[in-house]
Amino acid sequence: MNTLSRYAQAQLAACLITIGLFTLWSQPVWADTRQDAVFELERLHQSAAAWGISDELKSADATFSIGEHYFQTNDVEQSERFYLLSIQKARIILASLPETPAYPASSPVTPSPPAVADISAPAPVTNEPGNEQKARPAPDVYPSPSPADVPESPAVIQDVSIPPLEQGTGFFPDDITSVNLVGTASTYFVVKGDNIRLVAAKLGVSRQQLISKNKLDQKAYLKIGQKLKYNNRKIVPQRMKNGIVVNIPDRTLYYFKQGKLAVSLPVALGVPVKSEKYDWKTPTGKFRITAKMKDPTWHVPPSIQSEMEEQGKETITSIPPGPANPLGKYAIKTSIPGILIHSTTKPWSIYSFASHGCIRVYPEQMEELFKAVAVNTLGEIIYMPVKLAITEEGRVFLEVHRDVYSKSSSGLATEARRLIEKQNLSGRVDWQKVESIVRHTAGIAEDISL
Repeated sequence: MNTLSRYAQAQLAACLITIGLFTLWSQPVWADTRQDAVFELERLHQSAAAWGISDELKSADATFSIGEHYFQTNDVEQSERFYLLSIQKARIILASLPETPAYPASSPVTPSPPAVADISAPAPVTNEPGNEQKARPAPDVYPSPSPADVPESPAVIQDVSIPPLEQGTGFFPDDITSVNLVGTASTYFVVKGDNIRLVAAKLGVSRQQLISKNKLDQKAYLKIGQKLKYNNRKIVPQRMKNGIVVNIPDRTLYYFKQGKLAVSLPVALGVPVKSEKYDWKTPTGKFRITAKMKDPTWHVPPSIQSEMEEQGKETITSIPPGPANPLGKYAIKTSIPGILIHSTTKPWSIYSFASHGCIRVYPEQMEELFKAVAVNTLGEIIYMPVKLAITEEGRVFLEVHRDVYSKSSSGLATEARRLIEKQNLSGRVDWQKVESIVRHTAGIAEDISL
């Protein structure tokens, strides 16, 4: 271990010293995971010394350090997640190195593909009208690239702040492990029934991003098994101890439980166009959950009845439960008049501004949210087109969305500068990157660190 950096030696020494304490304090399964992480990092450091890699090594070390931070604060669940991720990183880096052994022949260990659980794949959704096939989610990680291996399991609300890894290719995504960020830059595998609009809705990205990032024709048909690169990394805008935060510009719902982000979901929100008579923008403000309704009847608001009449449609006062009900199977009523969080019969509308003000969620994801959220849960709808975050490693991230409701009085560039200066970060950021991010308003959390 003489070839290791001083930082790496100290890091591994600290790991080995505290393993015994960890075994005493925790159940054996947690201790085993931590020991596995130490073992894999030691292998990686030996290989790094032989092959001269550094950036990948720092990434794995940083992930392990975050796990150590949570371990020291007795947050066993979070520390377990980051230990697992450090194991995954180390194994994938090792698998991508040349075949010549980079560690002593006396202790040969063949790196094996990590077992990675799918922790952020969107839930299954029904396909667009006219398409007889049902679209199923592809996990962000496949045991092999074959589409036939796609598991068909229902979505479960989980912490999605840890990005998934792609197996079998020696490639790991541009993952940033931070409690202030969610999402990842990774690869999606096309499944039967997918089209560009539906995939974008599933992942919570724009269609333009998928088209541009993958050099697609807008009218092209997707092929089963086709790989699509995407980036849906976002900054957590506001935290709650227990409750829901919906940020309008980034079309995302964040649900917190015991102070931790339990899940983030792409949603559809109110259309931005305002006429003299109608305003369907989703309102901002604090709320609480007042009721939960399974198989709800939709009582059509008078304003929507009036719109139906003006458009020459049949005026409907209510729609009973069933496939024609736009609320779907589950609806959560908020204390904001007329605003529901509900499933939808139009899953392709998710991650867009398409509703009459309500908050639409994928049907299967809505089912899990419905189970998790209790009556009297607090929440807030906010409007934050510009977000800033600092990771545990000190990297600075900026995310800028279109001011879709024209609420920003000072402008996006001024707001970005204000946030940076408020955190005393002016000398630590690349202002050319800041300018570019503000100009493109891509809605992706991007590193602006010098």
